[in-house]
Amino acid sequence: MVSRRRLLAAGAAGGAAVMVPAGWTASSPALAAAPLDAADIPKYVAPLRIPAAMPPVATGPERDTYVIAVRQFRQQILPPSWPRTTVWGYGSTAHPASFGYPSPTIMARVGRPVRVTWVNQLVDDRGDHLPHLLPVDPTLHWANPPGGTAGRDRHGHRDGDPRGYRGPVPQVVHLHGAHSTQESDGHAEAWYLPVTRDLPPDFAVAGSAYREFRSRFAEACGLRWAPGSATFEYANDQRPCTLWYHDHTLGLTRENVYAGPAGFYLLGGGDDLPDGVLPGPAPALDDPPHARHHDIPLLIQDRSFGADGSLRYPGGHASHGDEARWTSEFSGSTIVVNGRTWPSLTVQPRRYRFRLLNGCNSRFLMLSVVANATARPARAVLPVWQIGSDGGFLPEPVPHDRVTLGPAQRVDAVVDFTDVPAGTELYLVNEGPDWAYRGGRPGVDFPPADPRTTGQVLRFVVTEAAGVDTSVPPEQLRLPSHPPLGPAERVRRLSLNERMSGRSMVMLLGTLDERGRGRPLRWSDPATEQPVLGATEVWEVRNFTRHVHPVHLHQVQFELLGRGHSGGVQPDPG
Repeated sequence: MVSRRRLLAAGAAGGAAVMVPAGWTASSPALAAAPLDAADIPKYVAPLRIPAAMPPVATGPERDTYVIAVRQFRQQILPPSWPRTTVWGYGSTAHPASFGYPSPTIMARVGRPVRVTWVNQLVDDRGDHLPHLLPVDPTLHWANPPGGTAGRDRHGHRDGDPRGYRGPVPQVVHLHGAHSTQESDGHAEAWYLPVTRDLPPDFAVAGSAYREFRSRFAEACGLRWAPGSATFEYANDQRPCTLWYHDHTLGLTRENVYAGPAGFYLLGGGDDLPDGVLPGPAPALDDPPHARHHDIPLLIQDRSFGADGSLRYPGGHASHGDEARWTSEFSGSTIVVNGRTWPSLTVQPRRYRFRLLNGCNSRFLMLSVVANATARPARAVLPVWQIGSDGGFLPEPVPHDRVTLGPAQRVDAVVDFTDVPAGTELYLVNEGPDWAYRGGRPGVDFPPADPRTTGQVLRFVVTEAAGVDTSVPPEQLRLPSHPPLGPAERVRRLSLNERMSGRSMVMLLGTLDERGRGRPLRWSDPATEQPVLGATEVWEVRNFTRHVHPVHLHQVQFELLGRGHSGGVQPDPG
């Protein structure tokens, strides 16, 4: 029988009490340092960091090949002269200087496959494991390596020692938004530990799905995965769009991504617009030092820090007592863009393309370009022209005074600084809420983010023009057209549900019963939705929780038809 874990990630299942080696449970250093007051951190003193292109290890006639590892290092995230922060990030194993947070951008082309060997190298110089940077709650449904083969991928300590797990950290990478086969999708139960000297013999070294997908990949591609790694192949058989890659480990995604490992994957070619029509270039492998870029990815995240520069997690929310370190929502006290708190970007009076990505755990962003960084309500002085969303180009450009992005959402946008005088300073600000978003407008239905801290994102400093901008004004762009999906063959009715489990809240996907009420299903329940390849369907998702939730399906893109309680509210353009 097919398990729902093969299709939909939902709540918790099963349970097993296990023993963890002495010294591997302890209070996390992520909460040991005194918190840093975000209002004390100087803004706009460091330039925006633009991630470089990821170097491949081979470029052949059939595919581009990469060997990419995740490692631990220290990076200057806070302003210069402030303490550095220990983080994780991806980089090429053949280029040690490539590791960073965010990680280098993988540049891909439609129709040209990319093969990546993802290596877990969270080990120290001696080859011993590096523990997590953050508190790991073993009472949840998670990878649970100490459970061994029988107890992995389920609850850890249900009635035993609830102190945080300090053993080797499982990892598996998901390319978010990609059309991937199941063995290359980064399934949450296909995680794997690093190869270490100090691994206890009773630990599971990989998740319960790892062996199956390793065999499937070997059968399809003739290559076996080495211990501590997985090799995935991405066909890139979809529209050009902005994707991103990140960890996807069962029960640890929120914390693993918070520690740093994430990067952009920019898919070009296909029915993309000709060179020069949109602002460019983006970062490339052959960039000279100090190259100018006009196609810039922006990873926007919220983070909290200790006075010693360390990451702090949880942030503003208190934990659910001594027996758990999991919280239902997280909001950091600072805004970090491309791995730096409140950076500054020098721009010319020309057009720029920005690949906006909300990399926050829970926070919704509502972004505007303004002249006054702290005035609320924010008054936009330049429109943000949206030309694309998660799955690729829109039918036509859409101007926004305010762009809303949920967690993991991408917006492909153009901002035109052509008529802005040199010497002008503008700001990208955020009016999304500092806590859970439940819909509505800032200043009317909820207070906007603190304009002193999380309400500010990035400064633009306009300088003199250098060269001629040949890109097309956004209002004149003619974007690639795509045929409509056609009539739906079936309507499926699904649900998002919340349930309290002790002091923790469990999020469950599900269906609807005959009275239209949510019917929650667990991760281990059999699959209920098995659409036929090539079919066109309408999915109605009822949200029975108190909060707004972005919905993301693996393998496919979808067109939004309606919002609201009845689903009949026409969605905003974009």
